[in-house]
Amino acid sequence: MAPEPIKLATIRTAGGTAAVRIEEEAAIELGAGDVGEFLHRPGWREDARRADGPRHPSNGLDYAPLVLNPEKVFCVGLNYRSHIREMGRELPAYPTLFAKFARALVGAYDPVELPASSKKVDWEAELGVVIGMPVRHATAEQAAAAIAGYTVINDVTARDFQYRTLQWLQGKTFEHSTPIGPWLVVDGEAPGMISCEVDGDLVQKADTADLVFDAIALVAYISQLITLVPGDVIATGTPGGVGDARKPPRYLTPGARLVTRIEGIGEARNIMVEGG
Repeated sequence: MAPEPIKLATIRTAGGTAAVRIEEEAAIELGAGDVGEFLHRPGWREDARRADGPRHPSNGLDYAPLVLNPEKVFCVGLNYRSHIREMGRELPAYPTLFAKFARALVGAYDPVELPASSKKVDWEAELGVVIGMPVRHATAEQAAAAIAGYTVINDVTARDFQYRTLQWLQGKTFEHSTPIGPWLVVDGEAPGMISCEVDGDLVQKADTADLVFDAIALVAYISQLITLVPGDVIATGTPGGVGDARKPPRYLTPGARLVTRIEGIGEARNIMVEGG
């Protein structure tokens, strides 16, 4: 029998932050400062199920970024067939990879800071993969075993900075721009539909099965380049419907409400605020 899914999260507490198991009535501390730290423990799955630490009422939890200081955040561009078509490109033979830094991450309900230097900030709903064990040169089977679980990400992007050069990183990693969370679903069903709303308007909706390179393929491919370790994050790409491809284009503005939802995982809800 398959194990029951569990949800792991990082919450802010009076004393700092804590990794917790989310249950209906309470969040139970796991004895680590964040989910990334917790995933470094041998046998973390069993520990997560058995943990009986301090409890916090589930109502009103303050969710921090799921992983506070990931060693690596890999992102994948042009990985949904629908998005590739709307951008007028051919299906890729290999994943398009770029990076993001930990300072870009915010919690699933935190404000998202719009960079003052950009006038073209866009949304990108994404399925997030978190690594749960070290893996290098992985087979498909090893890659699947290395995945701790799935989460919700929005790769909020400054398009005017992204397209200044052929390299995208400068448009992708502004501080406090990337919501992740609220939790990591472990041992759950395969993620389903992904969607994004801006001020109540449905702007993106797709099946995660539309991915060109799925989670297992991405872990196997990236592990050829470098060892993936617990707490590493992979943002798997966004479907069609981004604001920059609309006619006329549409961008995020201060006060805009961004909701990123993945069936079977959860949702992030963020308000846009003016940043530095």
